[in-house]
Amino acid sequence: MLYRFVRLLLILALTAAMPALVLAQTGIPLLGETAEPASPVAQPPAQAAPQAPQAAPVQAQPSDELITEQQNALKALVAKTDAFAKQIDDNQEDDGTLVDIRSQLEELSRQALGTATVFRPRLNEINARLEQLGPAPAQGQPAEPDIVATERKALTNEKAEINAVIAGAQTLSVRIASMGDKISTLRSELFRKTLTKRYELNDLLSTKLAVDANTEFSNLSGAVTSWFSFVLKFKYQAALVATIMALVAALVLHIVVRRIFGRIFEPDPTVENPTYLSRLSAAFWSTLLPTLGLGVFLSLAYFFFDYYGVLRGDIGIFLRSIMGVILIVFCVHRLTNAALSPGMPKWRLIPVESGPARWLVVLSTAMAVVLGANVFLSVVNEQMGSPLSLTVGRSFVATIIVGLILIMMGLVRPFRTKSGEWRPWPAWLRFLAYALGTIIIVAALLGYIGLAIFLAFQVVITTTLLITAYIGFLSARAIGAEGGFAETSVGRWIAGRTSLEEGTLDQLGLATSIALNLLIVVVFLPMLLLMWGFQFADIQAWAYRIAMGVTVGSVTISLFGILTGVIVFILGYFLTRWFQSWLDDSVMARGKVDTGVRNSIRLVVGYAGVALAAVVGVSSAGINLSNLALIAGGLSLGLGFGLQNVVSNFVSGLILLAERPFKVGDWIVAGDVSGTVKKISVRATEIETFQRQSVILPNSNLINSAVGNWTHRNKLGRVEIKVGVAYGSDVRRVHEVLLEIARGHQLVLKNPEPFVQFVNFGTNALEFEIRVFLADILNGGSVQNDIRFAIMDAFGAEGIEIPSAPRQQMPHADKEPWPIDDDKTEALHAEEQAAKEEEERSQPKGRRRARRPDPS
Repeated sequence: MLYRFVRLLLILALTAAMPALVLAQTGIPLLGETAEPASPVAQPPAQAAPQAPQAAPVQAQPSDELITEQQNALKALVAKTDAFAKQIDDNQEDDGTLVDIRSQLEELSRQALGTATVFRPRLNEINARLEQLGPAPAQGQPAEPDIVATERKALTNEKAEINAVIAGAQTLSVRIASMGDKISTLRSELFRKTLTKRYELNDLLSTKLAVDANTEFSNLSGAVTSWFSFVLKFKYQAALVATIMALVAALVLHIVVRRIFGRIFEPDPTVENPTYLSRLSAAFWSTLLPTLGLGVFLSLAYFFFDYYGVLRGDIGIFLRSIMGVILIVFCVHRLTNAALSPGMPKWRLIPVESGPARWLVVLSTAMAVVLGANVFLSVVNEQMGSPLSLTVGRSFVATIIVGLILIMMGLVRPFRTKSGEWRPWPAWLRFLAYALGTIIIVAALLGYIGLAIFLAFQVVITTTLLITAYIGFLSARAIGAEGGFAETSVGRWIAGRTSLEEGTLDQLGLATSIALNLLIVVVFLPMLLLMWGFQFADIQAWAYRIAMGVTVGSVTISLFGILTGVIVFILGYFLTRWFQSWLDDSVMARGKVDTGVRNSIRLVVGYAGVALAAVVGVSSAGINLSNLALIAGGLSLGLGFGLQNVVSNFVSGLILLAERPFKVGDWIVAGDVSGTVKKISVRATEIETFQRQSVILPNSNLINSAVGNWTHRNKLGRVEIKVGVAYGSDVRRVHEVLLEIARGHQLVLKNPEPFVQFVNFGTNALEFEIRVFLADILNGGSVQNDIRFAIMDAFGAEGIEIPSAPRQQMPHADKEPWPIDDDKTEALHAEEQAAKEEEERSQPKGRRRARRPDPS
């Protein structure tokens, strides 16, 4: 019962309302027809054939018994295959039955191929033993012992029997594959015949049609009335309980959905300028969530009525089909209302006017109602055994109405210019509506009812699904954009209740976007496949193949295996990080292990754990590590040439972690770099200089070059302070003063004691050097600074002079100063120019001026 409920819930919630295309003669798909057994011979996949015995230890079961058991199992599989071959010949016009047969044949094929797996251990033993025995002696050579010859013959005969059974299983698998190809061919031919079958409307649409319709309506009303009377007399309490349970389920579902998702799929009329993302999200979720909620409610209602025995066989089929019709109409109505939003123009996705928006919603809903009524009547015709004229007549009327509605939608003028004139749809969209409507009407008038009803369904249902999915993809892309998730209500709620940064919210939005895209594909792709003629069993088979493995050449790609490997690696990674933290904080910290040792152990454990998680994940994904031998061989060549520096640094890092010439926190000097070690990894070491600059040194440089470590075993160290005094100073007093200053500093060690060295007779001064030892060499800078201040104070009090070299004074040439008043300078220059011009004018005219030199 639970299996039936889950199956019914999935079918109704996602696809019960989506007709599975066309029947062979009527051209109309039946909702829920797969729930009825297609043939008395057909069985569910789990009962199609006895399971092949699993591989067992050969020691526990003799080889002869195993061969006999597999031969009997193979004979049973062959008998089942023969029965399915007869069913294929008897049901060539039933698409649903053909799909069920193919799914059961695939299970038989897997059981047949499982025979090779059962015999694999025994075959390996036989081959290994034959190799130990060696080849049989050639003609003319001494004969081998009788016991060896007897064993060789027994092993060879057993191997031949096993190979015969395996060959029979492979032959059966090939036969099943050919039967699957035959089913695919039959289904394709059936689909083509359904769409291209032509009916003579003059014979079918006659005066007898009204009489048949009246008779059909009387039979339907009689069946419903008799069932209703039966329920009132014998199933009243059960029907009442089922109704109450359905209403309670609907109320709970309504409250839960409103409570959790109310803000998501209900546009807020108080928002003045909703963002594009808000409009997309409201349109998508206001279509998807209520539709799924209604599907779940209808499934629960049907389950309760069926569980309490209220439904009769035909009434159950009628109820299931009318529930599907309700789901179709509701989905189309919600989508058009969400996209056009006649009552709230600010939330409208398509910029049309309110009046045309209401008209388009009415036309779209009317199309869905017409097609839904046609689906329900097709179920009634099937159950009542109606004549062909009724089937063709209702389909003819439905297609004509749908075609006319499409043409009317193309005639709508939804836009208005600034001058107040109404403007039609874009030309391509308008003529597309005209073309589809005309093709549907012409196909119906010519008698191609199957083609017409197929096109009508695709126009309504497929367009609805595609538009909903497209809006969902747009919403997911907008959420995944930078800063998009923070603008959503969920993002604002998370940001208000947590301290997540903007970058973290963007990453969360990206993950949400990917999840939404996957959800849209998982939900809408099966529905589209069902609309285009595929059966639910087809989708189940494809999902099984994708999950369990798709073979490409000699490589099998399994989605389930890949996901398992990824999950195992992630679990191993986080388990490694947890173990690292526990080992560092709870074990080594309590044991007061040195910081450098803790860092080395933590790094080694981390690398080992991640490597182990990677190996286990690859194995869990179904990838044979032995197949990577060739890749490893190729990589070894690359490691020897192109990656030698990387390998050198890697090995050097392992040496550093093992020998520990320095550790995290040490003050080292490596060439021109001096600073504190911050991190040691397997490729490089991070050193922070005293200027707070991070220097990344490759480990090979630290291994191959000299490295000074000020804090290798301890932080004890010596610092020197040089000072010079003038010639003529009392050097013994200078020595005493400097020694007192060194001994008086609180950070200078008493043992070893400080001392002062008279080091040199310098050119300009007598040079002394104070040498002091510190418990922490890292305090050397501050100690040197304090001692220098003390020296200045003490020398000043004692009158001791610190000489300095005289500086040479360079003479400066006197230059004409730059004019301070630029305006005054310009005025003087203008007066000089005016005086020159006046002098030139005052000269006699006959006097010739001196010729200027030729510039050339």
